[in-house]
Amino acid sequence: MAIRLGDIAPDFTADSTAGRISFHSFLGDSWGVLFSHPKDFTPVCTTELGTVATLEPEWKRRNVKVVGLSVDPIEDHHAWAGDIEDVTGSALNFPLVADPDRTVANLYDMIHPNANDTLTVRSVFVINPDKKVALTLTYPAATGRNFDELLRVIDSLQRTAKHKVATPANWTPGDDVIVVPSVSDEQATALFGSFEKLKPYLRKTADPVG
Repeated sequence: MAIRLGDIAPDFTADSTAGRISFHSFLGDSWGVLFSHPKDFTPVCTTELGTVATLEPEWKRRNVKVVGLSVDPIEDHHAWAGDIEDVTGSALNFPLVADPDRTVANLYDMIHPNANDTLTVRSVFVINPDKKVALTLTYPAATGRNFDELLRVIDSLQRTAKHKVATPANWTPGDDVIVVPSVSDEQATALFGSFEKLKPYLRKTADPVG
């Protein structure tokens, strides 16, 4: 069954390039990103994992722990790590889970039979510190993911989880945010100091983290 927003992310224990990990324990109090790739030793996947490794300072700044996964065996993961570093200049610095029996892939519905009945699609799950799924994304095998966009979404998720705001279309950190409708004008003034009322239901205020 598909995982929906707000569901508890399924826990699992599996071998990875960083040793055997229990997913919830590994995440601890951090945010998490679990992402699958179709297969080791393939071109798009090589660029993706190198990009994720390069972004290590950005994940740390946001208190995010990243875990990759495919249905390849652990030996292939370790052998492929050299190619990732050679091609992208970044060594693998996050756990890459081996899931040859497809246990985790099935838990997270990462295999879509109409796309490929044996390999995982490019699934992404962002998980908040309560272990609840905050975002799901699915890409086809031929399309590499935009990890800058994933960072932008995490910035939005973290703001909206902490502050009584939402983020508008095409928002990036530092842009104005939207005061949520459940907050009265009086409460908005107390919370944010000032805001701009464009419509009775649309009020903008400065990025609370900016």
